[in-house]
Amino acid sequence: MADLSIRRGSGSTPQRSREWDPFQQMQEMMNWDPIELMNHPWFTGRQGAATFLPAFEVKETKDAFIFKADLPGVDEKDIEVTLTGDRIVVSGKRESEKREESDRFYAYERSFGSFSRAFTLPEGVDGDNVQADLKSGVLTLTLPKRPEVQPKRIKVGTTSTGEKKDQIKA
Repeated sequence: MADLSIRRGSGSTPQRSREWDPFQQMQEMMNWDPIELMNHPWFTGRQGAATFLPAFEVKETKDAFIFKADLPGVDEKDIEVTLTGDRIVVSGKRESEKREESDRFYAYERSFGSFSRAFTLPEGVDGDNVQADLKSGVLTLTLPKRPEVQPKRIKVGTTSTGEKKDQIKA
């Protein structure tokens, strides 16, 4: 809010020390740090840093579903992938680094903690041949499609006489 100063004198009324500036007031009202807000205990539901929630990319190719997740700083031993029916669940944790009392942070924007993401898969995933690979902080899951649900190319052709095959009479 704008600063107010009150002058008292002979019958004078209180006056503002400066003109009201709507832009200045909006700036003062909107002066908040979203990163700081995310670290607030009532926002996270617990004391400490914001919850770690990795970003995923999911795509379909002609023969598989590919999931990629950015998991920087997560060890392979801290990741669990489970496939049950038509649901795949990726869970794990990123441990926070030890802080010394003498450390002085000017920014603390990295998040740590446990995460769990679940995805419902379409029919046709070959659950027996799922592959998982963690390389350079990126988890790649390859879920191949069963052969019977993969697209099949059907060749359209003509006979040597130029008639379509399905028009030839027996």
